[in-house]
This record gives sequence, C-alpha cells and structure tokens, in this order.
Amino acid sequence: MKEDSARSGAPMTVPFFRASLGEDEKKAVCDVIDSHWLTTGSVTQGFEDDFKAYIGAKHAFAVNSNTSGMLLAMDACGVRAGKAVITTPYTFVSTAACAVHLGADVRFADIEADSYSIDPEKIEAILKDDTEHKVCAIVPVHIAGNLCDMKKIRALAQKYSTPENRIYVIEDAAHSFPSKTADGYAGVLGDAGVFSFYVTKTMTTGEGGMVTTNDDAIARRIAVMRLHGMDRSAWDRYTSPRASWEYDIVACGYKCNLPDILSALGREQLKRAGDFFTRRKAVVRTYNAAFGGCDFLRLPPDGEGNAWHLYLIRIVPEKLDCDRDTFARELQAAGIGISLHFIALFHFTYWKNRYPDFTARNFPYAAEHSANTISLPLWPDMSGEMVDYVISTVTRIGEKHRKKD
Repeated sequence: MKEDSARSGAPMTVPFFRASLGEDEKKAVCDVIDSHWLTTGSVTQGFEDDFKAYIGAKHAFAVNSNTSGMLLAMDACGVRAGKAVITTPYTFVSTAACAVHLGADVRFADIEADSYSIDPEKIEAILKDDTEHKVCAIVPVHIAGNLCDMKKIRALAQKYSTPENRIYVIEDAAHSFPSKTADGYAGVLGDAGVFSFYVTKTMTTGEGGMVTTNDDAIARRIAVMRLHGMDRSAWDRYTSPRASWEYDIVACGYKCNLPDILSALGREQLKRAGDFFTRRKAVVRTYNAAFGGCDFLRLPPDGEGNAWHLYLIRIVPEKLDCDRDTFARELQAAGIGISLHFIALFHFTYWKNRYPDFTARNFPYAAEHSANTISLPLWPDMSGEMVDYVISTVTRIGEKHRKKD
C-alpha cells in the first residue's frame, strides 16, 4: 500500500486480517524442513508444553483444527447417541456439528441482550426441562474473545449433574486466546477448552488448534483418540528402540494431530502473543474513541479478560435508512475488508431441517445481533493510516444513511 493512496483520493485497501509473521517464523519452519521430520514430533511436543505452561493447564494436545479439538473434547466428555449438548446459535457451525457427528442432540440457548455470550438463565431453563438427564455437556462460546460468565455456567453444571450423569463444561475458546480473568485463562475455566490457530486468529499455525484440560481421564481419552485410537504416537514408533510396527488400536479414533511444520509457527507466535495483544488493544482504544459518539453504532461489549480477537460493531437500524448488508457492501466497495460473526445457525438449511422449531423467533437476541453486526479489521500490524481510514469510512457511510428527522 502506498502512503499517498488516501491523499490522491484513491480508495485504500485495508485487509480484514493479515497474520503477523517474521523471520523467526521462517527460520522455525525451515529448521523443521531441514530436520526431515515434518509430521507430529518433538516440535509439536514442545509447542504443547509451551502452551500449557502459558495458560496454566495440566494437559494440552495440539490438533489440526478447532473443529477436530471440539470433536475430541466432546468424545472425551461422553457426548454420544442418546445424550445432548447445550450451546448457542450464535457461533460457527462446527460447535454444534461436532455433537451431531457423535450422534448427540443439540439444544440451543439464546445469547444475552447486551453481549454475544450464551445466557446462563436460558441454559438453566433447558436443564430444568431435562428430566431424562440427557444433557451431558454445556459448550459456551467466547465470541470475539469476550468471555462468557463461566462462574455461573460451571455452577449450573455442578447443580444439575447427577451421580449417573455428570455435566461437563467444554469452552469453545476459538476466539479467546489469551483471555484471562482472576480465575485463570480461558480454556482452563471449564473441564476442557478448545482453541483455534486458524490464520485469522490471535496467533496462528495456518490451520490448527489446541485442546486443554486439567482432567486426567479426559486427557487419557484425547491422547488415544487423536491418532486413530493407537496406543503409540508416530514419533514414539519411529524414534524409540521398540519396533515401529508394535502397536495396538485400542479405540476407533480419529486423525487430528498437528504436524511439526505447523507447530513450529505456533511456538514462535506464542512468544509474541503478549505483544500482539497489546497492539490489538491500541487499535481498539482508537476505534472506541472514534465510534463512541456515533449514535448509529453500538460498540462491542468489553468484559474481564477480553482478548479482543474481533471488533464487532452493531448498527442501530432505527437510526439508519439501510440494513446491515448494505452498510457492509459499501464498506467493501471502499476497500475495507469486513466479515460477519456470526450468521446464526437457525438461518442455515441443515439446521432448519433438523430442528423445525429452531427459528429466529425463538432466539430474539441472537437474531438481532446476527442481523446487525459487522466485524471490522483488527490485527497487530495495522498502520495508523489504515485505522484512520476504517474510522472515516464507517463514519462517512453512517452519516450518509442517517435517517432524517
């Protein structure tokens, strides 16, 4: 991008996200290539050790995506046919889809009126009606890095668990590294946590994720199920004195491991996570100062431990003569990369067909947020010129569409 683009009148291009990658990441990847061991091995083990030390988890398992990690975590927490999972309709599809893949039912709880977080009161209403004790897991989703009320959610899981049916709390922490409250980091506040290292996340391995837990039984199950139900890892089979073909399949597992070539990226990104966080917060402060006086926008919620993975603005329809989609298209036409987090699941054909009563009417807050939210660019290496251009463009479009009194 040229410095004089804005001055010349030509629209700038501000990507929605661009990963911050440098020479250290390049060297780490090249070192793995030079080692000739590209799949899961010592570098991945080191990444797991680094990550669990960072957030204070007893166990950490690197996986090839958050989706794979969620599947493993749900499996380890007993999600299966005849059971049910509570989660939010305001999430990416994989959160609920993993439960379906395991044969379980999904029960949806609306989000809170003033945040994107699942509402504990709606969770409890579902649990009160669960007279057959089918619910075995609650999956809160920390949207944009702003944490759900984990104290209330953990208390509900404990309150409604029975000796025959323990209710686990599995955090969908895809957005929430490095969110931290007085109780600890996201990902260790529940029974298991699942992170994403997709390219747009707060740190990246390109594709990948991490499952964390302090529960030894959950950890044992994940360790086996992550790689085909095999009782030995590839690294162990090819580096230990024991013959590589001597292994057993003890469960019908999955293929979810993260290779060393991606873990190398993760180890370097983890070292820079604090700096990334500081730089994102600086952008957020500038956005908040600029947009705080715009009556056609609602600022993102900001609670304890917010990781600020995304900057979500909500348009106020009563103040504008356009809908969210028109506003978003005009941002794109001006060169601003935007996204929508999220299209609520009840808008999708599969979920409408699976659950006929799963409609926007029954989830008013998820429906309202889904219809009016836009995700603006937020990444560590954004220049001041980029941030200013986003602000001026959002403000200009809002003023253009402001309803006349």
